[in-house]
Amino acid sequence: MRFLLASLFALLLAPLVPAAYAADPQVFTLTLHETQFEPAELTVPANQKIELQVVNQTKGPVEFESHDLHREKVVTAGRRVSLSIGPLNPGSYEFFNDFNPKVRGHLIAR
Repeated sequence: MRFLLASLFALLLAPLVPAAYAADPQVFTLTLHETQFEPAELTVPANQKIELQVVNQTKGPVEFESHDLHREKVVTAGRRVSLSIGPLNPGSYEFFNDFNPKVRGHLIAR
C-alpha cells in the first residue's frame, strides 16, 4: 500500500519538475590566452542552463567578467573555474578579461 501511494504521489508531481532541471547542464569551455579568448565566439543553446568553464592559460590572474551575464570571477594562472549560466534568451552576450579589457568575446545563445 505504501508503495502504491508513493508511486501515485511521484506520478502526480512529475509534471511539476521542469525538463531543463532534470538533466545535467551542458558544459562549454572558454580558454583565456594572453591576448584572446578561445573561442572568441561561443555558441550555446538558448533557454537551457549551461555550465561555463573558464580556463586561464596566462601567466597571471585574470577576471572573467560579463555585465550581460551578470558574472565576474577571478581565475588564477593555470586554473579553471565553473560558472552556472542561464537559461539564456536567444542573443549575444559580451564577456571580457577585466584585468585586460581589450580581450573580449561573445556568447551566442541560439
